Amino acid sequence: MESYAGYRGLAAELLREAGVSVGDEVEVVKEGKSYHGFLMARYEYGDPEVIVLKLGNGYNIGVKAVYGTRVVKLTASSQPSFKPPPPPQPHPGLPHVAVIGTGGTIASRIDYRTGGVRAAMTAADLVSIFPEIAEIANVSAEVLMQVYSENLTPSHWTWVAERIDQLLRQGVDGVVVAHGTDTMGYTAAALSFALQKPPKPVVLVGAQRSSDRPSSDAATNLIAAVETASKAPFAEVVVCMHAWHSDDMIYIHRGTRVVKMHTSSRSAFQSINSQPLAVRTGTGLKLLTADFHRRDEDGYVFNPTFDEHAMLVKFFPGMKPETLTILVEKLGLRGVILEGTGLGHVASSFVPVIRELTGSGVFVGMTSQCRYGRVNMKVYDNGRDLMRAGAVPLDDMLPETALVKLMWVLGRFGGKPAYEDVKSLMLKNICGEIGARTLPQPPPS
Repeated sequence: MESYAGYRGLAAELLREAGVSVGDEVEVVKEGKSYHGFLMARYEYGDPEVIVLKLGNGYNIGVKAVYGTRVVKLTASSQPSFKPPPPPQPHPGLPHVAVIGTGGTIASRIDYRTGGVRAAMTAADLVSIFPEIAEIANVSAEVLMQVYSENLTPSHWTWVAERIDQLLRQGVDGVVVAHGTDTMGYTAAALSFALQKPPKPVVLVGAQRSSDRPSSDAATNLIAAVETASKAPFAEVVVCMHAWHSDDMIYIHRGTRVVKMHTSSRSAFQSINSQPLAVRTGTGLKLLTADFHRRDEDGYVFNPTFDEHAMLVKFFPGMKPETLTILVEKLGLRGVILEGTGLGHVASSFVPVIRELTGSGVFVGMTSQCRYGRVNMKVYDNGRDLMRAGAVPLDDMLPETALVKLMWVLGRFGGKPAYEDVKSLMLKNICGEIGARTLPQPPPS
């Protein structure tokens, strides 16, 4: 079947007869209804006989071509393109915030060829199209990498940490890292361990919806992130994202306590077993706790080394205990974080395997699949048996944070560290990853 602008069948025939090209303004009349918009290239996985239009309000619609449908070319235009305005001029006296681009939706736009999202903007573009930022801080911007966050590895964490360290030592007043949301929690935890007690705030920010969508959260998140980096009294690694669907509240989450809890909601990120450090509203930044490392306070420690010989393993009913042995042997693992059930349990059949692994120096840490609460392996016989076998309960540490911390701990010691050294450091609260008390789960919104 011959195609036209990616369309096939009757849709292609109608578009060809009307002499329409992608980007032209058209009218599609179907069953007595008229639709005005700009012709979009067909989505890569879309129905080839559905004509896709971008409406004046920014949203797209699809009109199924049927016999009797008419297409009229209204005006010719070029394909959609993005031309950022020039960046704002610096203002004397404002703080200096460095923005690092790493990729993700906040640095993405719609690909009009496929209808998908692609990386197309630099960090400088982000600054230039949000002029409000120029009244908050003087911003320098750079693209460190253009990587979707699911493709990031611990070596990328090190790369980002090293650049942030350089910027902090050059005297910037804060650093903003534009990052994809899917693994932002992992990177936030990694930077928290790599950049302990930094002199200035390090703010990770992302967007659930690209900046050319009417419902985008990119602008409000980025503006709040720059404000946090330049003015916040705390100096920690934090994540700055929407608190709710509306734009009037942005939460500032501690980097070791935050999890993406929704695939697409603008309020996807939540602090677990902890409240956010602060909330940014229309009246400014409001602190929610006094427990934080302060801006310009001493104690900065930079150690960005991670050892990838660690794995996060989720237990499930019927899971074979020899799975752990196979993973350790095949991948040369030096540590495993188990995501167990409830208070920190896996099947009792795992006891001999865990005893063998820990006896050979492999660290086995226990976290819970439950998002709220803390591990307590002393309550039931099975938990106590697992502890005697060498499994180490990791309190209320998030499984993702525990994995990142284990990679960092193994990286600190290098080679084959002593089991007790790894255990001791894993149980030490370094940057808020272990809570003093358990907060109740928030009520449904």
